[in-house]
Amino acid sequence: MYRVFSLIIFLIFFGRVCAQQPSDYNNTKPKVVVGLVIENMRPDYVQRYWNKFQPDGFKKLFSQGAVCTNIKLTQHYQNYASGTATLFTGVNPSTHGIVGKTWYDRLRSKEAECTEDDYYFTVGADSKYGNASPKKLLSNTITDNLKIFSQGKSLVYSVAMNRESSIFSAGHAADGAFWYDPETGRMVSSSFYISTFPDWVRDFNSENYGERYSYQNWVTLRPEKEYTESLPDNYIFEKGYFDNWNTFPHTIGKYTRKAELLTPIKTTPYANEIVKEFALKLFENVPFGQDDHTDFATFVFSSMDYENGSFGPASLEMQDSYLYLDKYIAEVINVAEKKFGKQNVLFFLTANTSASYPVDYLKEEFHLPVDHFSPESALALLTSYLNITYGEGNWIEYDSNLQVYLNHDLIKKNKIDLYQMQEEASNFLNQFEGVQLSMTAYQLEQGSSTSGLLATLDKSYVKNRSGDFLYLLKEGWQPSYKFKKVNFTDQSHIPLVFYGAGIQPQYISEQYNAIDLVPTLSDLMQIPRPDKSSGITITPVLNTKK
Repeated sequence: MYRVFSLIIFLIFFGRVCAQQPSDYNNTKPKVVVGLVIENMRPDYVQRYWNKFQPDGFKKLFSQGAVCTNIKLTQHYQNYASGTATLFTGVNPSTHGIVGKTWYDRLRSKEAECTEDDYYFTVGADSKYGNASPKKLLSNTITDNLKIFSQGKSLVYSVAMNRESSIFSAGHAADGAFWYDPETGRMVSSSFYISTFPDWVRDFNSENYGERYSYQNWVTLRPEKEYTESLPDNYIFEKGYFDNWNTFPHTIGKYTRKAELLTPIKTTPYANEIVKEFALKLFENVPFGQDDHTDFATFVFSSMDYENGSFGPASLEMQDSYLYLDKYIAEVINVAEKKFGKQNVLFFLTANTSASYPVDYLKEEFHLPVDHFSPESALALLTSYLNITYGEGNWIEYDSNLQVYLNHDLIKKNKIDLYQMQEEASNFLNQFEGVQLSMTAYQLEQGSSTSGLLATLDKSYVKNRSGDFLYLLKEGWQPSYKFKKVNFTDQSHIPLVFYGAGIQPQYISEQYNAIDLVPTLSDLMQIPRPDKSSGITITPVLNTKK
């Protein structure tokens, strides 16, 4: 009787599992997965620039791949560090812990950077840009799971301009993660990943790409008159480099001298060319696709980096960046398909952040009810209010990324109820015109709605890392500071497309979330999902060609 009962349970379970898989699901897993991640990419860039793209880049991906047209990246404060962590762990910041590029460390009374780790040292240059690790990332990535499932036999690498993007796409168990060092212009890594710097990377750095490009002017790929999809180059509301230079040709040498670093290169097409060249060298020197264990490489490209807000999505600079990027992506795709076989490579393209139009552009051209919000002014008024209410004191210890950290020691010393002050301060900020919603840490710890604006804050709050209260700005409003530039966006839609390895060309209009990338890739690679992965599989993608 027990055996019969067990058989019935097994058949029911087996039937349910089979029912979850599309009937024409192809059991052939890819030999190589190539992730193409773009920072600050709006999905509509592809549609806008379509007629100017060549056949083998964005057009190939979006015409021959499974295109998800309604993907949202839900986060309190959009940034490439949190966005990359969300994409590759399949969980929200509330679980993976990366609430921003930086946050306030109360124990050390100082700002903490999400990847900084002085226990490890730079490999590849004499600088501190490699003193980093993924140890503050609290969740496994899909690449970690791939390494565990293959017992370490799968190869995992990542390449990016920004180290946070490289580290969080590589995960904890990668064979290598490389990023750009703006001090030396070299591609470097951390001793967390590698102990001996590869000779082929040393050879790559001997080409001195960073220094070489710092002496080249950025000129348009095509004649300027052909950029009919963009605003004029001398558009009055474009701030430009250092709030001064906003027209072609861009003299990169002048910008790097003013910055006293090679950082401005990260905002130009040259940055993406460096990533592309490194990707090709990686394919040439690392033995991808040579056994039955799927290998995984991620290449993170930039959309003008921190100059995104200085020019904006409608700028000629942005279009030119994407026309160059189109060439580089085409080259990566063509080399990978030729080397590994078209049927053996699975590509996915997505973004770790989106991009907003500048406030002045929206106000002056379209009369939208948007404006700049000054956190400095708002917190100055809040400080005055707290001083009047509770007495003179340094009640605000730190603020960043639309969250405020109160001085817990001072509050305790004065025997003030912390929750009461959190609520007073949060309610005060709620009165500002540009603030959509402010919520206290206490309220978020008690649990809140799983939908709407509350969900955005709830999914981003991390105890001991987030502030005493978090706030959201109204749509289109953007924070501005007197002496600090921020790369801010309130847009949550990002692109997502799968191409190659039997993927069926199709458009998928149903709404999905960025956390759904991990379970979908896991199913395509036929590996277990990360244990805490909270997304769902984008099942139409599994309807692969036989």
